Amino acid sequence: MRFHWQILAAVFLIATPCLAEEVANDLKPPEPDTDMLALMSGRCSILNVAGRDFACKAVAFAHSTRGRAYFTIALDDPGDHSHIISFSGENGLRTDQNQYELPIDRMVLNSKHRPKVDGLPVPFVESSAGKCTQFGNFAMGQVSSIVCFATDRTGKRYELRFESDGSPITLRKVRPSAPSIRLQG
Repeated sequence: MRFHWQILAAVFLIATPCLAEEVANDLKPPEPDTDMLALMSGRCSILNVAGRDFACKAVAFAHSTRGRAYFTIALDDPGDHSHIISFSGENGLRTDQNQYELPIDRMVLNSKHRPKVDGLPVPFVESSAGKCTQFGNFAMGQVSSIVCFATDRTGKRYELRFESDGSPITLRKVRPSAPSIRLQG
């Protein structure tokens, strides 16, 4: 349970506006703008970060009031308990009732080597291109799988294949906001 609080804190720090500019300005944390958070249980059959394979400890989805979304994964890295990555993008699209696609334009990378604010490492944001596809439906409390891939501007590749264990997701609405996910049609 302790690790769920760590990933929640990391998601709130990651899912903030203009993070890179704020980090550059005295490492003051910006106000979080997360409006929804979902925690999922299951396993990662594939989790590859720049050529290294990992298992995952936790997988979460966060959505901001400004429309940015994050698939955040806490890596099972014995050498770094702060090793967290996020596939992040805007303009997610629900292609049908049980499929959501998010174009990825940045990877958010966190580790014990990053500068800290309030005891939490401040993530590094890397421009990237890719896509995440989530199968399942948050409103119904079920996500069956998530598949993500991205390549950053230096050519490093990131890949995720998450399969749910069938448990209902934990969904938290943090603050109200206008819907930003469009339904294709």
